[in-house]
Amino acid sequence: MPNTFVVAMGIGTVFFGLICIIVLSTLMSAVCNRLGKKQAAAVPAAPVPAAPAAPVNVIPNRQAFIAAVSAAIAEDMGTDPAGIRILSVKKI
Repeated sequence: MPNTFVVAMGIGTVFFGLICIIVLSTLMSAVCNRLGKKQAAAVPAAPVPAAPAAPVNVIPNRQAFIAAVSAAIAEDMGTDPAGIRILSVKKI
């Protein structure tokens, strides 16, 4: 067999396989979307609970916490902690 035939068969097989994967994933996406819409329509909407009061995020020893975070960031970046300015801290 000539080398060009082997190369063409290999490339053709790869692209055929990729096209099959794309078609199958598109079909499965369509099926999942339709099933999801049917299930969402069948489930009654639950009443929305009242929003709780916003908790106050108090960080004990805030200055020590900011210093530790600055030192960790500076160590990772390889810079001096004095050059880092932390503008806000939010609990996630």
